[in-house]
Amino acid sequence: MAAPAYPHEPQIVPLVETEWRSIRTPLPHPEALQLLNRLALHEARSMLGQPPIIWHRAHRFTVEDPHGNRWIDFSSGVLVANAGHGRQWIRAAMEEELGKGLHHSYCFPHQARLDLVEKLAEVAPPYLNKVFLLTTGSEAIECAIKIARRYGTDRHGDKKKRIVSFVNAFHGRTLGSQLAGGIPHLKEWIHQEDPTFVQVPFPDGFANENTTFEAFLAALESRAARPDEVAGVLLETYQGATGSFAPADFMKSLRAWCDRNEAALILDEVQAGFGRCGRWFGFERYGIEPDLICCGKGITSGMPLSAVIGRGYLMDLFGHGEMTSTHSGNPICCRAARASIEVIEAEGLVENSERLGRVLGARLDALGKEMPNIGASHGKGLIRGIRFVKPGTKEPDGPTAHAITRRCYESGILTFAPVGPGGGTIKLNPPLCITEEALEEGLAVFADIVREVCAA
Repeated sequence: MAAPAYPHEPQIVPLVETEWRSIRTPLPHPEALQLLNRLALHEARSMLGQPPIIWHRAHRFTVEDPHGNRWIDFSSGVLVANAGHGRQWIRAAMEEELGKGLHHSYCFPHQARLDLVEKLAEVAPPYLNKVFLLTTGSEAIECAIKIARRYGTDRHGDKKKRIVSFVNAFHGRTLGSQLAGGIPHLKEWIHQEDPTFVQVPFPDGFANENTTFEAFLAALESRAARPDEVAGVLLETYQGATGSFAPADFMKSLRAWCDRNEAALILDEVQAGFGRCGRWFGFERYGIEPDLICCGKGITSGMPLSAVIGRGYLMDLFGHGEMTSTHSGNPICCRAARASIEVIEAEGLVENSERLGRVLGARLDALGKEMPNIGASHGKGLIRGIRFVKPGTKEPDGPTAHAITRRCYESGILTFAPVGPGGGTIKLNPPLCITEEALEEGLAVFADIVREVCAA
């Protein structure tokens, strides 16, 4: 199902001028049309689904086009810029590595790789003591599935290779990650079923009100997924499509179930890690110990790098050359990741995410009580998913959500296109370095737009 399009013809919009927002021209600017049209001529049309802002310059928590327009960024470039945009600390680290002429290394050792894996092992809990670097979040998910299946089949033979994941989960765009994911229309595109992947309802407390662990067990039984066949359970720390967390008691029961059945517990931290949820890793809010975590996006605040971090006995299952990646540990990306982590530490951005997350949650909870069009607002730290519904129902209202994101774009607030079931969820997730003043301004504008659109 294709998402609604944002207009590419210039629209006259109200002018805006504040400390962090500037809307000075029609949107998009008439001079942007040539660039947009040339992109449309040569790129796949799936790339055209976001508000047509020509990204020209970005600084900390704002994004600018070439024509003097500036937005408060509530997208973080889709949860990437955790440390913020254009950070000099990160740029300097990359420039130093570029100056060596070392742009690529395949799997050969180098100092930048050592520096990064040591830093990742330092910020991760001690039991997650081994790291494997890759390029994208999807690649990290594929790797974790491979490790879990190897662990299961090595110990119990070919039958123990099933992966349990959750309905409406998003784990990436590659074949294996989409088979593990639970978004119905994405699975339909694959045009095949793999009985070694099985999805069960996610206990989000909204679409699925039964959040008991007994419901998980019943779902496994109804799908003929025997515990002795399960190699791993894979779930996002929070569901990326909605910002929904599972109850902590559910996660503790899941950890115990995996222990009893010798199944690896895999947490997808691609969107949740590196301070986003007010902790270094979002799973720490559950008080559990996963066996493997998959990281990406905010790990570098802008460069393509991901990682699987896990228990040593799992990470060492594969022998020399059996688990590699062409761009694993790219020197430039390693320097960016190490520097991004250092910025997050030096500026207390994990703590800022927790503190401002309370502001974000309080403002959106209050708006939700006021507006019957908001079915739920879920998240922790600086991530919130606002689920727009048709009043009096739980039916997603995609057109309303889309209209709100369009008005945000026209008003100097940058969000990405709505996501989740029916395209009804707007996610607000600014860089972790945003100030309270800028956050409050952006939320006030967002609330006014919600009222305006829902009253129309």
